[in-house]
Amino acid sequence: MSGAWVLGIDIGGTGSRAIAAAVTDEPGETTHPSSESHTLVGDAVQVTTTGSTTLDTAHKLIDRAQREFTDRDPEQLRGVGIGATGMATLVADPTQLLAEISAQVGVPVVIAADAITAHVGALGGAAGAVIAVGTGSIAFGTDFATTWHRVDGWGHVLGDRGSGSWIGMHALQRALATHDGVARGGGALLAAAVQRFGDPETWPGQIYTRPDRAGVLASFTPDVATLAAGGDDQARQLLAEAGTHAAQSLAAALVPSLPQRAAYAGGLFAAGEVFTEAFQAEFARLRPNATVTPAAANPLHGSVHLARMMLSKHQTLPQRAPYLWHNAPFATAWKTDDT
Repeated sequence: MSGAWVLGIDIGGTGSRAIAAAVTDEPGETTHPSSESHTLVGDAVQVTTTGSTTLDTAHKLIDRAQREFTDRDPEQLRGVGIGATGMATLVADPTQLLAEISAQVGVPVVIAADAITAHVGALGGAAGAVIAVGTGSIAFGTDFATTWHRVDGWGHVLGDRGSGSWIGMHALQRALATHDGVARGGGALLAAAVQRFGDPETWPGQIYTRPDRAGVLASFTPDVATLAAGGDDQARQLLAEAGTHAAQSLAAALVPSLPQRAAYAGGLFAAGEVFTEAFQAEFARLRPNATVTPAAANPLHGSVHLARMMLSKHQTLPQRAPYLWHNAPFATAWKTDDT
């Protein structure tokens, strides 16, 4: 396939992905998976004592894309859009990351917190609030002008309420409480955890020593979902509580200054009806006049859309630290207060 193209990259706690898409300059143009090249899958981001491995992960995916997207001419690459977990909190210097990636590709680059790419993918650049619930959980409300309101995304130790890592951690805690004899009812969780991780004595070593510990915790969530689908009370309680937490975060992000429009994205919404029904019920209780729908597209396609917005003649993409940075020729730095 010939012609100008952009590269979209999504970097998360359980993996990373890259996709190529044609350059378009139509206002409101969104990205649809059916029109894109195949997807490259790469490493999960890791958190070390010096921060996250976002830069290294991005470098590897870009290098692979230039070699493996054989239907794209590398000389026709016009821009790169990257969304990454921890961009606002675990990347020491996003501007340096921007500079290094730009030097690698030689074209304009936009980098954003994963909440921004989830938002753009879900609502196509329109104002409103979006929550992304996967390994972590973050909600964001914005009009890309004067309102920028973040909720959660604090990581598996301090927050990420309702996320895969949150469910995995709390499920393992309940399993260990049953193992220790201080609580009852967690027998099914304990059995599933032993099947996945082995002897409980080994769990601290498997989790605490890992730079991708959030992903390790989240890896237990499918087991919890399976137990919930089978009727296990403890698993159902956890998934219902997680759905409630997600709804509360989304409602908090949908501040009054925004259109009362919201969307949701992320793998947890495929965890079963216990999670989704609790989410829908709590959001309706908190925001009875708002609309909430599934995301129109995922965060990976949101990163493509950001790259297209950066290059568009019809749209002006703002700079907004600590959420959004780019080096397009006509950048706009918005000076606003967070709500």
